[in-house]
Parts: sequence; structure tokens; C-alpha cells
Amino acid sequence: MSIRVLKPGLLTTVQDLGRTGFQRYGVIVGGAMDPFACRVANALVGNDESAAALEITLVGPTLRFDSTLLISICGADLSPTIDGQAVPLWRPVVVKEGGLLRFGAARHGVRCYLAVSGGFDLPQALGSYSTYLRAGIGGFQGRALSEGDVLEVRPSNNLGRAIADKLAAAAKDAPFASARWHVSSAMMPDYRPDPVVRAVEGPQMHGFDPESVADFFAGTFQVLPQSDRMGYRLKGEPLRLADPAELISEPVAFGTVQVPPDGNPIVLMADRQTTGGYPKIAQVITVDLPLIAQVQIGGSIRFRPVSLREAQELYWIAETEWEWLKKSIFMQFR
Repeated sequence: MSIRVLKPGLLTTVQDLGRTGFQRYGVIVGGAMDPFACRVANALVGNDESAAALEITLVGPTLRFDSTLLISICGADLSPTIDGQAVPLWRPVVVKEGGLLRFGAARHGVRCYLAVSGGFDLPQALGSYSTYLRAGIGGFQGRALSEGDVLEVRPSNNLGRAIADKLAAAAKDAPFASARWHVSSAMMPDYRPDPVVRAVEGPQMHGFDPESVADFFAGTFQVLPQSDRMGYRLKGEPLRLADPAELISEPVAFGTVQVPPDGNPIVLMADRQTTGGYPKIAQVITVDLPLIAQVQIGGSIRFRPVSLREAQELYWIAETEWEWLKKSIFMQFR
């Protein structure tokens, strides 16, 4: 069972939920920029949430299915079609052998995730399938996909087979068949081209001029072209420290908001470094990280303060909904 790459797209890499446990050695976590979409894509095809998936950025690839496979596509709407017919997002889809999956214009968002039942048959690097391009490790030979690559697929588990069998029976002569149900929009992050992102106080927030702290939460920041998987560079009202000082580098996390000397904040993303020495004005809460990952270059971001307790409660609610989604899929196809 395999998928053949006819055109690679702008940037298509294999990702999972990251390479954890090695930051003390200087090895970054990496992983999916939108962990929510990646997790859901895997759940919809019966995979463990940590299975390898394709992260597809803005301009998608053209893929040929050399076998009949169960897939799902979640995240940004990059106008996917199979043999010219539009493919619905956020639901399981059976693609027949010979099917041609193409992506078109980005209707909204930046990154979508393609999961296949059974997962891609690739070796792990330090316990993860994630591609880290700068080091050339993980994923498919440590690089983005290229024309002619063939992605082998592992056999599905019992749940994946049950979903595939039910959909295949409904496909008849069509090139694919999709489930009539989909993930509830109430469960999804509030994807927007100009999201309001919630953040808790950073360790050096009190070192900033009070007016700058007010500007950070009241202002609008534009996403600059220099943004990438390592960090989103923003431009707005420059932020100033009350008393500029040299800081010792300390650990950073996905969503840490650093402010370099030019006063324009950087939101650290999936391929962030392990430590940073710039003052940290805020930390984006976990449930809102997908919102930033789906903002296009030139889009805007605003920040809203929340307490640590509120951030924890929102995380608990999101994880509870996640468990209900997995149980719902299992109960429907057991």
C-alpha cells in the first residue's frame, strides 16, 4: 500500500506531535504547527494521535493512490479534489486505487494535515517521525517531499478497517466516498485570518514599560514575511523594556512571545530553539496555538490576557472534548 508524489507542492513534510525528551541536549521538539488538526486527522482514520501525517503548506501536492486507502484531511482549506471532485474536510474518506488527489487555492488557513489509516511506514528519529529540515532528520529522509517519492503505508488497525469497509460499501462507482458526519465546528479552534489569541503573563512582563504592556494587549500585529516554522515575526507598536537589561538564556516553549531589541515580538512556533535570551512578555495558551499556525503572511494577530487558571481550564475542556471525539468514533464503528 502506497501513495506516490507526482508534484510535491510548496512545502510538504511528514510531521507528528514532536520529538520530546531531548531539549536538554539541544534537540528541538518540532512537530505539527497545528497539533489540533494533526491529532484529529489521525483520530478520524483510527490511528493513534501520535501517528505520522503529512503537513501541507499553502500550495499542496498532487498524490496518486497506488492502493485503496482511508484518509482524512483537516486544518486549512486548500481546495482538495480527487479526480476533479471536491473532497470534504474533517471527516474520513476512502480513496480508491488510482485516485488522484490534488490541492488548489487556499480558501483559508495555511496548513492542512493528511492522515492515512495505518500511518506512513517510516523510521523514527529519536522517537519521532517529525521532519526537522535544518538538521535533515526524521520524516521522509529528513527532507520535504519531492516528485517521484513513494510513501509506504502500514496496515490499518481494526478501527481503521471498520471505517474503511463501511465507506467503501457506499462508494460504488465514485472515486472516493466520505462519511456524512464531520467534526463539530463547536469543537474546532476559532480559525480566522485575524484571530484574537489568548496569552498568560510572561516571566519578564513586569520588566516592560506599562504603556508597552498595554499596547501589546490593545494593539494589532501584522505577520511578517520572515515568519516560518521556527517563529512568527510580528510588526506593530514597538514594545520597550522599562530598564533594558541583559538576560541569561532560559527555556522557551511553543507559543512563547519574545521581544528582541527592535521591539517587534516573535511568537515561537513548532521548530523553536530550546532556549532564548530575549525578554518574554507573554505565553500563548495551548488551545490557541492552532490559531496562529493558520494565519497567512500579511494577516494580523491580537492578544488578550487570561489568567493561568483560565488557561488550564480551557485546556482541560479541550482535552475532555478530544476524549469524547475518540470515543464517539470508536462507538460508531466498533
